[in-house]
Amino acid sequence: MAAQLHWMGAAQAAAAVRAREVSATELVRAHLDRIAALDGTVGAFLEVMADRALERARRVDGLLSNSDPGPLAGVPVAIKDVLDVEGVPTTCGSRVLEGYVPPFTATAVRRLEAAGAIVLGKTNLDEFAMGSSTENSAYRVTRNPWSPDRVPGGSSGGSAAAVAAGMAPLAIGTDTGGSIRQPAAFCGVVGLKPSYGRVSRWGLVAFASSLDQAGPFGRSVEDVALAAAVLFGPDPRDATSAPVAAPDFEAAMARDAAGLRIGVPWSFLETGVDAAVMASFKDALRTLEDAGARMVDVSLPHLSHAIATYYLIATAEASSNLARFDGVRYGRRADAPDLASMYGETRDRGFGPEVKRRIVLGTFALSSGYYDAYYVRAQQVRTLIRRDFEQAFAGCDVVATPTAPTPPFRIGEKTADPLQMYLADIFTVPASLAGLPAVSLPSAPAGGLPVGLQLQGRLFDEETLLRLGHAFQQRTNHHRARPAGLA
Repeated sequence: MAAQLHWMGAAQAAAAVRAREVSATELVRAHLDRIAALDGTVGAFLEVMADRALERARRVDGLLSNSDPGPLAGVPVAIKDVLDVEGVPTTCGSRVLEGYVPPFTATAVRRLEAAGAIVLGKTNLDEFAMGSSTENSAYRVTRNPWSPDRVPGGSSGGSAAAVAAGMAPLAIGTDTGGSIRQPAAFCGVVGLKPSYGRVSRWGLVAFASSLDQAGPFGRSVEDVALAAAVLFGPDPRDATSAPVAAPDFEAAMARDAAGLRIGVPWSFLETGVDAAVMASFKDALRTLEDAGARMVDVSLPHLSHAIATYYLIATAEASSNLARFDGVRYGRRADAPDLASMYGETRDRGFGPEVKRRIVLGTFALSSGYYDAYYVRAQQVRTLIRRDFEQAFAGCDVVATPTAPTPPFRIGEKTADPLQMYLADIFTVPASLAGLPAVSLPSAPAGGLPVGLQLQGRLFDEETLLRLGHAFQQRTNHHRARPAGLA
C-alpha cells in the first residue's frame, strides 16, 4: 500500500487511519516525499510545513488508542496562501507581504485541524487571488500536472495542482469569480464553491469581500463532501457567516439523480465554447439523463453582462481592501524620505502588474463622477443576474454549463491580453455574483486535456449539487484518471 498512499482519497485515507491500516505519520511522510519529488517541476507550494505536519501526525496517531481524532483523521491537506496559519508566513503570492507572519489561524483551517486534518503547507496562487492562470504569483509559476506547458487555472492553481499531482488528497482554495472551479476543471479534480456565507472568512485575506468564499478541492465528490461538512457552519467572528448548519451530505449522496431537473441555458452557450469542450458537456448531460435526471431549457438573459459586472464590483472592492497594504502595518516597507513617498514606493514595488491594474480600475469605478455610472449600475445588474437564477430555479433544481469555455491554455498564451484572460471566467462569474453554490466535476477530456462540468444550485443547496455530482461519478471514471507519467 505504501507506494500508492499519495493516491488515496481523503475518505479512504481517514478510514484507513482510523482502522490503523496506515498511520497518519506514514501518510504525511508519503505526501511530503511526493512534494519533494515533484514540486520542483509543478510549483504548487510556496511553503512546506514538514516539521509541523509530522508533529501533528504523531499527535493524531497518539489519539487513536483512546479516542476518535475526527472525520479527517490524518488526512493531509494543502492550504491556499491567502488563509492564515499562526506562525507561518502568509504572502498572498505578493511581495508586499514579505515577512508577514500572522499571530492567528483562520477559522477554516482551525476547523480542518480540529477534525484531524494535517496541513502540509501553503499553496501558490495568483497575487492576492487576482488571476485565472497562477501566472501572476510574485514567486513562481505553477504548471499543470497534466501538461507542464499549460496553466493549472487560477487563482487557486497551486491547490488544484497539488491534488491532481498526488501531493495532497485535499486542498483548500478560495473562489471570488471562479478561482476554485476553473482550476478544478483545468486539473481534472473536483472543486466546490460554497454558497456565500457557508464558510467563515475570518483569517482569509480579502480580495472582494462580497464575493470571496473558501472551499475544498478533492479527487471525488465524496472527498469534497467530507471536507465541506467540516468547513460549513456559522462563525461569530465573521459577520458575513450565515447561521446555517452543515447538511447531511452522506444521506444526500445515497440518493440517485432520478427526478432531478437540470436547466441548461443553451442560448448562453451558443458562441465562444471550444468544440471539444461542448462535446464533453453534451456527453456529461447524456450521462445524467441516463441516471434519471431530466433536461430543461432555461433562460438567463443577463448573464452576457456578468463579466463586465464582476470586473467592476470585484475591482472596486479590491481597491478598498488593498488600501491597508501601505508599508505601515504589514509586510514590506520601502525606504523613502517622507510618508507619502513611502506609501507610493511600497505599493509600487510590492504589487505586481495585475494587482495594480485592478486597483486602478476599482479606484476609477468608485471615484467621484463615475460611482453611479459604474459601481452602482454594476450592483443593479448583479441583482438582475440573481433574479435570473431565481426564475430559472422555479423550473429546475440545478443549472449546468461547462466550467470553462476552453481546455487549459498554454503558459504565456493570454498574459498579454487581460481581456482574454478575464473571459476564461465567463461561466463561473455568474454564480459568484449571485452568491450561489457551484461545483466543477471532471468530464470527458478534450484533446487529452482535462475539462469540467459545472453544476450551480440554489442558495445553501450544496446537497443537491453533491447528490447529482456523486451520481455522475458513479457512472464515469473521469475523476479516477491520473496525469500521464505521474505514477
